[in-house]
Amino acid sequence: MNKEELLISLRKKGLSESIIDAFNKVKREDFVPEHLIGYAYEDIALPVMEGSTLSQPSTVAFMLNLLDAKNNQKILEIGSGSGYVLALLSEINPNGKIYGIEILKELAIQSRNYLKDKQNVEIIMRDGSEGLGEFAPYDRILISASCPEVPTHLLQQLKEDGILVAAVKQSIFQIKKEKNGETLEKEFPGFAFVPLRK
Repeated sequence: MNKEELLISLRKKGLSESIIDAFNKVKREDFVPEHLIGYAYEDIALPVMEGSTLSQPSTVAFMLNLLDAKNNQKILEIGSGSGYVLALLSEINPNGKIYGIEILKELAIQSRNYLKDKQNVEIIMRDGSEGLGEFAPYDRILISASCPEVPTHLLQQLKEDGILVAAVKQSIFQIKKEKNGETLEKEFPGFAFVPLRK
């Protein structure tokens, strides 16, 4: 599959134009190991380093669709890996601020290099299981590695009307924080992710 074929398949899923546009602008081949560049636009997960993977494009698109990111927002991604999703979020949210947390030193350094031209992205190397309280609250929180349970403790770092999207075991959860303090939770099963490291 080439990039154009991938974009056609994503369009068929009824995704927003801002997500399709981001996938068009960001070169996935820049975020994969050199020997796997030929597979960059296949709809598969690819290994990056030390057991980390780059999620398959359709899964990333599905999560971004649930996240419903807008421009001028403050967004946190936990488990930012090689930085591919941060690059997509930077296109969707060019005037906002995006924080990525990555626990693996080599990946954090590599992703900083990949994204050095993205002025609105900051990558922090540390355990992300407790979020990033010093820059909270966020409009959106995305957890790209699998949590053992729904991370309700991170809702306190989310603004009212904010959305948290998290990989939990083999599901993706979307949690909306309503103005009255209530939360609206949806589960979408049938996915595979590497576990969130502590």
